[in-house]
Amino acid sequence: MTTSDDEAVPAEVALALAARLVAAIDANDLDALRDEVYTPDIVVWHNDDQHEQRVDENLKVLNWLHRKVADKRYEEVVRHATPTGYVEQHVLRGTAPNGTELDIHACLVVTVRGGRIARIDEYLDSRAAAALRP
Repeated sequence: MTTSDDEAVPAEVALALAARLVAAIDANDLDALRDEVYTPDIVVWHNDDQHEQRVDENLKVLNWLHRKVADKRYEEVVRHATPTGYVEQHVLRGTAPNGTELDIHACLVVTVRGGRIARIDEYLDSRAAAALRP
């Protein structure tokens, strides 16, 4: 099922897409993210730097995380469907490249369009995420 810009997103569509996003990130399946999960014009915004990433930049960051963060996992995941997509809270855990144990609390506000993710607004604990920066 797909939705147009002015249609409400069915909860089952939004939550299935949320699961697909995490599965593709865990598998580092960048092609699935690009071709099945994200819209071509996706915007991924982060509160800590106020920067809007487009698809290529976001995939580059996710690939780096997959390669550099040991034992990366999303825990304490809570999701709620919204009329336009879903909201997710989670804790990213693993070991940063410098050996620091990660415990990054995050909240995603996700907008779905046409059965794919069109926008992610990611709010994260910037102090905890500092271990990922050089």
